[in-house]
Order: sequence, then C-alpha cells, then structure tokens
Amino acid sequence: MFKAKLGVLVLSISLATSQAVFAQDAKIGEELYMHYCATCHGIDATGQGPMASVLVVQPSDLTSLSGEGGVFPTARVVARIDGRDPLVSHGSPMPVYGPYFDGQDTSMKTPQGQPILTSQPIVDLVAYLETLQD
Repeated sequence: MFKAKLGVLVLSISLATSQAVFAQDAKIGEELYMHYCATCHGIDATGQGPMASVLVVQPSDLTSLSGEGGVFPTARVVARIDGRDPLVSHGSPMPVYGPYFDGQDTSMKTPQGQPILTSQPIVDLVAYLETLQD
C-alpha cells in the first residue's frame, strides 16, 4: 500500500514538473525578445532595429513569418534561433548571444505535431513571435 502511494506521488510530481517545463510563456518571450532581438529586428519586430544597417543580411520582418498560408513556421524559426540553420549576418551565427539559447532541455511541437527539442528560452521566444503575426 505504501509503495503504491509513493509511486502515485512520484508520478504526480513528475507530471507536474514536465508540464511546467513544456509550458510556453509569451510574456517571458517578449522580455527575451526586447533584450536579445530588438537591437536588430526592431522593437516592432519589422526588421528595422538600430543595428540593421550594419548587417550583411538584413533582419527579417518577424511580424509576417506566417505568410499568406497563415501557418507559423515553428521548425524554421527554432532552427534559425538555435543555430541548426545558421544565418551569418552578424559575422557569426545568429544569435550572437551563444550559450543563453543553447540546450535541449524541453520540447515543443510544430503546427503539424512534429516535436522539436530545444531550450526553454527559445520555446518562450517562439510563443511571443507567434503573437506578432499579422
């Protein structure tokens, strides 16, 4: 009886912990965006940040990532941020903030249901970027 209750308790704690890890927080994502991304992509995320003029490749308009199809390209956005699809516009891969966005400590799903391993800051940042779509 004690072992069964202990097992249920451990399972409950595990589920609660894993659900917290997988949660997307757009508010935290907005804070991350303003701190790490707005310098190039602009406060309004249209690609007109104060550093845009010195970049070899101009920053994307992050408000139109969903395009005409209306589907947010989650996998592509994650791959650009975490470096799996490098974009060398700063003289080094984006983002230049390195280890902050590293890691695969959580996952998220594409609109098609495909899981992507990534870091919690990227999950939160993507949640914010999704709120900006036209």
